[in-house]
Amino acid sequence: MSSEEDAPCQAFWPVSKMDKANVRKNGEPERRAKSRFPMEREVSYKTVASGQGIAETGMGRSLNISSGGIWFSTGNRLTNGVLVEVSMDWPVLLNGSCPMQLTMYGTVIRSNGQRVAVSIERYEFRTHGPRSFQPPQFPQAELRPA
Repeated sequence: MSSEEDAPCQAFWPVSKMDKANVRKNGEPERRAKSRFPMEREVSYKTVASGQGIAETGMGRSLNISSGGIWFSTGNRLTNGVLVEVSMDWPVLLNGSCPMQLTMYGTVIRSNGQRVAVSIERYEFRTHGPRSFQPPQFPQAELRPA
């Protein structure tokens, strides 16, 4: 295959750290252990206050994601160290027909007022929407006497 044929698929794969010579945009060395994937999706979040349940809810937009964290924009400043649940619709359908939602649980590790970094401690995919795992419908066979 030519590199032109491969180009559309490259949007789904992270840029190798070797391709960037292990240097971030600001010139500092790359310290992240996990590759980040650019993914812009609407997210919702809930912060959890210790022993008090849900403290705050909000909306935002994901900027990138990895197996270890998510970086998203929001209008609210979230406090470092707060526990948070972040949910987003997954862009790929399960079995080509069932919508999924990714829910991540973690801790805010950085917030600058407009953008928030969350370290993911665990995550789960959930089916949702009008087509969530409905068993296939088969026509009933007509029984005829022999």
